[in-house]
Amino acid sequence: MSPEPFETVVTRYGPTVLRVCRAVVGPVAAEDAWSETFLAALRAYPDLRPGSDVCAWLVTIAHRKAIDQLRAQARRPTPTEVLSEPASHDRLPGGWEADLWEALSELPLRQRECIAYHYLAGLPYADVAAVLGGTAAAARRAAADGIAALRRSYLADASAPQLEGRTL
Repeated sequence: MSPEPFETVVTRYGPTVLRVCRAVVGPVAAEDAWSETFLAALRAYPDLRPGSDVCAWLVTIAHRKAIDQLRAQARRPTPTEVLSEPASHDRLPGGWEADLWEALSELPLRQRECIAYHYLAGLPYADVAAVLGGTAAAARRAAADGIAALRRSYLADASAPQLEGRTL
């Protein structure tokens, strides 16, 4: 059985990979990590074993590209003047979600990654552990600790908007 066209893979899993990239590296570097993920995936796609979990495979690639982005950010000079980001009407960072991205960025990297891969990409904790290394129990604990920290920091503000019926 031949694999499905790569364009279909991008259409199906692109939004998930972008959400993961945003949660791990933030909204500014997320599109670069997303692009690098799919460029790398395109090169490796013909060699992907039949029956592989494409979503988990892409999240693994995105994880590596996100780490590369974080390392690159650490080497870049810090700007001296902060420019305000315009409000957004298409649910991209810049609107009320900017507070959520900021709260996510304050979490330790491991917690942020576990939350992104489990809650945004929908990976089971066993797959999260395979991507990050460690055990499923450790991934579950890191995600739980991260969610608890978000509840304390982000949802503690009474003026924070509701997440459309979702609960953190």
